[in-house]
Amino acid sequence: MLRVVQDEGTRAELAGVLDEIVRDGALRMLVAALEAEVEAYVAEAKGERDEKGHARVTRNGKARERTVVTGAGVLPVRAPRVNDRRVDEDSGERVRFRSDILPPYARKSPKVSHVLPLLYLHGLSSGDFVPALAEFFGTDAGLSPAAITRLTTAWQAERAEFMTRPLKDRDYVYVWVDGIHFNVRLGGEDRLCCLVMVGVRPDGSKELVALQDGYRESTESWAELLRGCKKRGMRAPVLAVGDGALGFWAAVRDVFPETRDQRDWVHKTANVLDCLPKSVQPAAKRAIFEITNAENKDAAKRAVAAFADEFGAKWPKAAAKIVDDQGALLAFYDFPAEHWKHLRTTNPIESTFAPVRARTDLTKGPGSREAGLAMVFKLIEAAEGRWRKINGHELVPLVRAGAKFVNGKLVEVQDDEKDAA
Repeated sequence: MLRVVQDEGTRAELAGVLDEIVRDGALRMLVAALEAEVEAYVAEAKGERDEKGHARVTRNGKARERTVVTGAGVLPVRAPRVNDRRVDEDSGERVRFRSDILPPYARKSPKVSHVLPLLYLHGLSSGDFVPALAEFFGTDAGLSPAAITRLTTAWQAERAEFMTRPLKDRDYVYVWVDGIHFNVRLGGEDRLCCLVMVGVRPDGSKELVALQDGYRESTESWAELLRGCKKRGMRAPVLAVGDGALGFWAAVRDVFPETRDQRDWVHKTANVLDCLPKSVQPAAKRAIFEITNAENKDAAKRAVAAFADEFGAKWPKAAAKIVDDQGALLAFYDFPAEHWKHLRTTNPIESTFAPVRARTDLTKGPGSREAGLAMVFKLIEAAEGRWRKINGHELVPLVRAGAKFVNGKLVEVQDDEKDAA
């Protein structure tokens, strides 16, 4: 088969042409979308006329050109304008057209804004953003050190406001908790410890509940966070999932004593394997799998006993880590089977920070504790858009109502039991 051999110069030229094609195509699609949006807005108000019979909503030329940083590069855009002469009956003010595709003053696509906190947490300083991203986006427009600093300040204010919002209208049936550690680049400060709590609402959706700086995941730090949530109206979760080493458990017993605890099996597995020689670790993993994926709680208990029989004599510390925490490790079996995979681990938090944690020891980290918290807040905010509802989300309200589940299945309560209760 014949092949065309290209030299390096030709390849570079073709790569440049490809970038131009992508940018040109993206610009055409953006312009077409903006035009369609305006046409639909004007057409919807076509029948509305003033006393002279003139249309109240008309097109009004185009705005001045501005550049928008997108994943396809920097696009020069002139957005179409609308003259809307209608008056809102409630407020008495003029109705204004606002594009959902390209909001006023928008200079970056959301995808670009989401990548900035990730890079910052990886240790990229504000002065590094221009040379690092200018080549990719084709320009340094909107990515100056001053712009990054302004963004960081705004994000700090957003996080502070988030942590004072009322929680009376929110209900979290399940929560995952974890402590995320980062180095702090400036000021000789200790490592930043972000206390993160993510919750499941009655409709099965996941969202960030709280994010706060803490001192080494201490009980007092977690208690302060939980007391703040309770003071703002948060109800006690039915179940909390987290690492057994957290000071969270003592804190939650004090603030929300009715909340049950479930230990994270990912952390527990890692701790158990650390107590075993590498030669037996594969067998231990298989034995742990039998516990976490058992058909029901009784089968899981038998698998725990089998693990202790196989490894307890030679490696008692490894066996004790599971046997001693058996109640908290198997709590998820008392909930709907559809929820088991979600309740065994703190995956919503772990997966969000996995790319950052992988390089924590290799980078300098955020410039300050407040900046680090702001970046973590924006990172989770971006991740929330990708979080899906938990399986069997229609069963979450039953869990909140106190319904009883045995072996993952709903148990109907007999009338005499109801009377006794």
